[in-house]
Amino acid sequence: MLAVAAVLAASAPAAVAQKAKAPAPSAAFPYPIEQSALPNGLKVVTVPFDSPGLAAFYLVVRAGSRDEVEPGHTGFAHFFEHVMFRGTDKYPKEKYDQVLKSLGASANANTSLDRTVYTMTGNARMLDKMFEVEADRFQRLNYAEHDFKAEAGAVKGEYTKNSASPYTQLYEKTLETAFDKHTYEHTTMGFFKDIVDMPNQYAYSKQFFDRFYRPEYTTLLVVGDVKAAEVNALAKKYFADWKRGSYQPSIEAEPEQKGTRYAHVQNANFPPFLGLNYKGPAYSDKDKDLPALDLLLTLMTAENSPLYEKLVVKEQKARFIGGSPNFTRDPQLISVQASVVKADDIPYVRDELTKALEQLKTTPVDAKRLADTKSAAKYGLALSLDSPDQIANTLAQYIWLTGDAQSLNRLYALYDQVTPADLQAVAKKYFVADHLTVGTIAPGEASPVK
Repeated sequence: MLAVAAVLAASAPAAVAQKAKAPAPSAAFPYPIEQSALPNGLKVVTVPFDSPGLAAFYLVVRAGSRDEVEPGHTGFAHFFEHVMFRGTDKYPKEKYDQVLKSLGASANANTSLDRTVYTMTGNARMLDKMFEVEADRFQRLNYAEHDFKAEAGAVKGEYTKNSASPYTQLYEKTLETAFDKHTYEHTTMGFFKDIVDMPNQYAYSKQFFDRFYRPEYTTLLVVGDVKAAEVNALAKKYFADWKRGSYQPSIEAEPEQKGTRYAHVQNANFPPFLGLNYKGPAYSDKDKDLPALDLLLTLMTAENSPLYEKLVVKEQKARFIGGSPNFTRDPQLISVQASVVKADDIPYVRDELTKALEQLKTTPVDAKRLADTKSAAKYGLALSLDSPDQIANTLAQYIWLTGDAQSLNRLYALYDQVTPADLQAVAKKYFVADHLTVGTIAPGEASPVK
């Protein structure tokens, strides 16, 4: 239900910061979250979890496509998701892979708008070795220019493969259309022209690493058969000498949109598609806008909703409908989407979705349906927290958004407070035609709703 997201860089006081307060008895997250920090700004989060012999080791870096502010240099946050596995002098790629095998561990990474996350899950009794190899590559990554060019080529190949999908094409066009100034204008992959030029940017790649792969941008998260005292001691042992940096990107705020915009992909051999993308709020665990939007769109598009019953079941105009806000550090998009059976019906489906949004501005939702939807959100969260990796993945989202894993509990407390009146308020505030970008996939050369 929740699509949540990025790392907050912040200085910490003295050698070890205070432990976070224990969550309240009604907290949505059922396990203790123990947080500390090193003097260099590295945050350390430990969640003991009954998983005999297993630990998830995450490094969450606040460096995503949002932070790519310089023209001609998009795609580098994602690039480092690749090149970070190229190794160091002490642990070249082949030796790093051997260590993973000895740990019975798997390692991976992923990048998004607001962050890059490095994951490793393996033998908790070998936690010291996990710390050693990860601290080594985060502080002493070393790749030659020919390795850089090889990875840049791999990134271009990944872009080419992904961009074959009309959905990817529309997503890219929608962002370029909806944003004029903010770096959310480009996808995580970056602009294609920048990716083509990436093999020529070896020196810049070193600069990017020097800027963002610093302790003040990073949170270390360990979940599983571990104790906080052990994790904190190992963090101090392996990361205390990591030097903090001084770089902070200057990200331009997006001006208010004044008029509906259109993004269109022509494709006669692909299921027609419609997306209504309104400007939304940034993530906050201090006000109810995002929880209210999430609940509102769930209620509006769920399989037991009147709109779903009409468009999908009875009239069979759409294959599915759905919607959600984006949970991002800066204001992004709220999307309401439909896969349409016939392209000629796109204007009709657009009108029905718009009418449903307008009705939500004036008609309170049923209180019982709202209560049931809140319960489902909490129940879904509880069911998902069944392994160290799932727990770490969930908490990482709140860490990269706020720098504080306890943000999860604050957010779910806000869900409990949302009322039917709150749903009406956010519908009026955000579903505004002047702040809308309409995305379509259809056979015609022009948007069918323009």
